[in-house]
Amino acid sequence: MGRFFNTAGPCKPDMHYMLPPEKRLPEVRGLIEQQLYFVIHAPRQSGKTTCFRTLAETLVREGACAAVHASCETAQPCGGDVEFAVTAVCESIVRQAHRQLPEALRPGALDMSLSGASRLNELLRCWSERSPLPVVLFLDEIDALYDESLISVLRQLRDGYPDRPRQFPQSLALIGLRD
Repeated sequence: MGRFFNTAGPCKPDMHYMLPPEKRLPEVRGLIEQQLYFVIHAPRQSGKTTCFRTLAETLVREGACAAVHASCETAQPCGGDVEFAVTAVCESIVRQAHRQLPEALRPGALDMSLSGASRLNELLRCWSERSPLPVVLFLDEIDALYDESLISVLRQLRDGYPDRPRQFPQSLALIGLRD
């Protein structure tokens, strides 16, 4: 089967016609090198997921960092329940890291003895300390979270920010529809 135009989700270069994803956001590599946290927002089906999945793969292949693209979408049904929402986000990160990274760059197991109010922070801290390369995280569908769940995730990320890059992700993108 030949390639075709895709408007139903992330594009795959071997299946779909597409523009080179990294050329669409040339400034992102500079933000990562500067160890910044940043927000990317754009309408649905504009290529956000494709761009960041491809960038994560490229950064890992280049040996630059332990880059992972994960989604917060599975946490949406949790609403304002911080415990369940933060756990869903953490599980998505761990699951995607195990799919996208070689074993030496993967985070350890999720510590379920911690409360949701600190679980994400501790996961990212332990992973960053353990990884021989800086950790870069692309959190897609961040606006699937809301109320206390969103606040908890953002506060945990903010709390670890001063400790980057050896004890927290070097760079992090929050990707969604809204700014």
